[in-house]
Amino acid sequence: MAWIFTKSSLLLLISIFTIVISTTTLASDPDILLDFTSPENQTSVDGNYFTYTAMRGIFQKSVDKCTTTKATKAEFPVLNGQGVSLAVLQFPPGSVNPPHYHSRATGLFLLLEGVLEVGFVDTKGVLYAQRLKTGDIFLFPKGLQHYQYNFDHKRKAVGVAALGSASPGTVTLPTSIFNSGISELVLAKSFKTDVKTIKKIKEATTTP
Repeated sequence: MAWIFTKSSLLLLISIFTIVISTTTLASDPDILLDFTSPENQTSVDGNYFTYTAMRGIFQKSVDKCTTTKATKAEFPVLNGQGVSLAVLQFPPGSVNPPHYHSRATGLFLLLEGVLEVGFVDTKGVLYAQRLKTGDIFLFPKGLQHYQYNFDHKRKAVGVAALGSASPGTVTLPTSIFNSGISELVLAKSFKTDVKTIKKIKEATTTP
């Protein structure tokens, strides 16, 4: 059967495409009309503005839990509009970076030292897990929950994550679920357990 386009159907199609394009645009970093953003009320900048020094010495520091050092637009303002950010992750022996997701960014993870188990869960509930060795790269798709675990209980691990947004929007699941203010009764019913158990989990997730 041949399609018959009328003026009203054409307008409807244009409206649908406009909505789709607008939605896609909102899901990514806003574009900028300049080469880079400059500080307010400042007419000139030099190389210092494009340099981030807060990571100096972090590889020599020892940590007692999984530690993330970020360079997003919140810490490094020149990233605004550039669609990229960076994070260095340090894992003491046996430590874990709990399940979390980045609502606005794909993650490309490079393991610099040690070994790690990594994985993500897609929208069908399928787990894609891998054990990485030094030099391996793993992709975490945007918006999907994922984790990293140092299964070596003797050696530390270090990795770098390149993120496809200046503001990735990190949501850590244990914290966002159990410390968000959702009532304990709702959580108990959702996880098919009791309020007493939920309280124990909440206490554990708030312990440093």
